[in-house]
Amino acid sequence: MTAQLDTELFLPDPDPVEPRLTIVSVDDHVVEPAHLFAEYMQPSLRDRGPQLIENEHGHEVWEFEGDIYSQVGMNAVAGRRPETVKVEPFRFDQMRPGCYDPDARIADMDLAGIWAMLNFPSMITGFCGRVFATAKDREVGIDAVRAWNDWLFTEWYSPHPDRIIPCGITYLGDPDEAVREIRRNAERGFVSVTLPERPHKVDLPDLWERDFWDPIIEACADTDTVISLHVGSSGLEMPPMRSPIMQITASLFGQLSLGACTEWLWSEYPLKHPDLKIAMSEGGIGWVAMLMDRLDNLVDRSGYGLGWDTRPSDILRRNFWFCTIDDPHTIDTREFIGVENIMLETDYPHGDSTWPTSQQVIMDAWGHIPAAELRMMCSENAANLYRHPLPDVVLPLD
Repeated sequence: MTAQLDTELFLPDPDPVEPRLTIVSVDDHVVEPAHLFAEYMQPSLRDRGPQLIENEHGHEVWEFEGDIYSQVGMNAVAGRRPETVKVEPFRFDQMRPGCYDPDARIADMDLAGIWAMLNFPSMITGFCGRVFATAKDREVGIDAVRAWNDWLFTEWYSPHPDRIIPCGITYLGDPDEAVREIRRNAERGFVSVTLPERPHKVDLPDLWERDFWDPIIEACADTDTVISLHVGSSGLEMPPMRSPIMQITASLFGQLSLGACTEWLWSEYPLKHPDLKIAMSEGGIGWVAMLMDRLDNLVDRSGYGLGWDTRPSDILRRNFWFCTIDDPHTIDTREFIGVENIMLETDYPHGDSTWPTSQQVIMDAWGHIPAAELRMMCSENAANLYRHPLPDVVLPLD
């Protein structure tokens, strides 16, 4: 792989690590390859689907229904020399092949000692498929969703079923179509669907529009499909234009997850569906204990949380899972949150990814934690939630 990379843009390949931990990462990303929609959409619809074009600057970008979707730099910087990273569109030859090629991804996982990954979409799709949900041409939007899922199933999951956790998208322009795609995917082994963390923020019905969301949530509960809510899937809270926007928005990821988690909790869907599983992706865990404290306060002092048979904080522990890159100072709230509710992410190939040093990052931050708890948070919790196989030997050993 090294010979294919521009040495002025990319660091040399790292030496393979000797795993000390079995890592199942529940938040990583794929970059949609150039052939996806041309190959997997129906032939009669391909000309109206997303098109990869070269703009006047020589950048490869996606065009769909008159809008341009660029592969913003921080979304695909794995292996890049830090001084070459800019917030601008890339060409595919300026990305590490593991961003868009499944075999190269597995090779990169092996280099870093990562056993398995769950991958979210990227720019042309939106983290929850929202681009296709709001397509002007309904038929094209539906087919683009199916094409994305078929591509992930065929090229990423099927050749590597022990290494890839299949997470799909669904068409959110119509609840019947959404249910149909969730069930179609579940029947062939998908274990998760990514939904918008705050749907009303992207012009979709809010969680209290029951006619829309009831059948979708029921389909997830019926098929044991985990709802994965990714930070930024409903956009970001934008600070003043003269401010350092990227620094501020990236600093507030935990706030986004806090708001989304609270809304999903009080939607009462987790209360009504005891077996519903919701995973908060890329928000860290620093806010979780604070929310649980606040929920207990609402019940015990103000009374706002009265009326449920189960305490809201216990619903949070029963129905929600949280993921972290490392949280070195808030990981010690794990006993209160519930060790069984915490999972690990490496966020390949984004700018804050720990790849290829994920093993060392976790050992530096979590080295004081007992081996049994490390196994749970690094791999076993994710394997249980997503029904994914683990290797014969799960590290660390006692």
